[in-house]
Amino acid sequence: MQKRRILVTGAGGTIGGELLRQVAAFDPAHITIVDHSEFLLYNANLDITEHFPDLSIKPVLMDVSDTIRVQKVIQEEKPDIIFHAAALKHVPIAEQNPNEAILTNVVGTRNIAEAARDNKVKAMVFISTDKAVNPSSIMGASKRLSESLCQSLDSLNKEKSSTRYVIVRFGNVLGSTGSVVPLFTRQLQRGGPLTVTDPRVTRYFMTTHEAIELVLQAAALGFKSAKTTGQIFVLDMGKSIKIDELARQMIRLAGYKPDEDIKIEYTGLRGGEKLHEELFFNSENLQPTTCEGLMLATTEIDPPKRLLSKLDTLEEHARLRESLKTLSLLRELVPEYKDPQSDSKKK
Repeated sequence: MQKRRILVTGAGGTIGGELLRQVAAFDPAHITIVDHSEFLLYNANLDITEHFPDLSIKPVLMDVSDTIRVQKVIQEEKPDIIFHAAALKHVPIAEQNPNEAILTNVVGTRNIAEAARDNKVKAMVFISTDKAVNPSSIMGASKRLSESLCQSLDSLNKEKSSTRYVIVRFGNVLGSTGSVVPLFTRQLQRGGPLTVTDPRVTRYFMTTHEAIELVLQAAALGFKSAKTTGQIFVLDMGKSIKIDELARQMIRLAGYKPDEDIKIEYTGLRGGEKLHEELFFNSENLQPTTCEGLMLATTEIDPPKRLLSKLDTLEEHARLRESLKTLSLLRELVPEYKDPQSDSKKK
C-alpha cells in the first residue's frame, strides 16, 4: 500500500471505515473515499483526516450503480488498488427491494470491475460474504453472482489486461451496523426482550480489525499469485456461535438473569435467512496459504462471455423494476440459489 493510490468504496460503513484506517497506516500516496451517503462520507472523511492529517484524501459522493459516474471517478482518481466494500447487505431489506439489491451488489460490482480494467488499475479486491455460499437470499445470491463476475474477469484479463481481481469471503463482523450485537445492546438498554429468530440459529463472527487485517493479507497473496486466476480467499472464522447463547451471555454480562429479568423472544426466521451459514461450497477445492487464518478456495470458472452477456439483461430488468424477471434470471445465473419460502410454496 505504501506510496500507492487507493480507492475504497463503501467507505462510510463498518468494513470500509476499518479498511480506510488500516490502509492509511501504510502511508499511501492518496486515498479516494467513496460512499453514496453524504452523511456517512462526511463522517468517514472527518475520522480519517483527524487520525491522519497529512494524508492526501478526496471524498467522492458516488452511487456504484451509476456506470458513467464510476468510469469518470476511476479515470480521474487513477487508483492503483480498489477495495470494493460497497453493498446492500441486510438480508430482509434486500428481499423487499430485489432490484435495488441487484443494482448495488451486482451492477455496482461490474461497474467498478470494468472501470478498473479500462483504466489499468493494478488490482481490485472484492469483499464477499459467507451468505454467498449456497445462498437462500437475494443478498447472498447477488454476492455469489458478483464473485463469479470477478472470477470471470480475472480469467479473461490474465492475457488481455494487467488488472487482477481478488475475492475475500468472510462471515459476520462483530459490532457492524445493523448486526445482532448492537441490536441486542439496544434491546437490553430498553429492558428487553431480546429477539432471536430461532434458538437453533448459528453464525460465524470475527472482529472488524481481525477481518480487515486478513483482507489486506489476502490481497497481498492474491497480487503475487500470477499463475492461478479466480481465487477466493476465505477467512478462518473459527467455530460458529449460537445466537441464542450469545443473547443469554449478553444478558448475564449486563448483570441480569436470562428468562427472568430479561426475556428472550423467538420471532421465526425471516425471508432469505438460514439456520446455519457455510464458508465453502462442496465443489470448491480448499488449500492452505502461507498466512495463518486464510484459506484459498478454487473451483471451475463459468464461461465468462456467457455470464457477462446475461448481466446486461439482468441490469435492464432491475432498472425497469421488473422484479419477477430480475429474480428469474438471478436464479438462472446462480443455480445454487434456493429460496426456502418459494420452495415451500411450490410444495
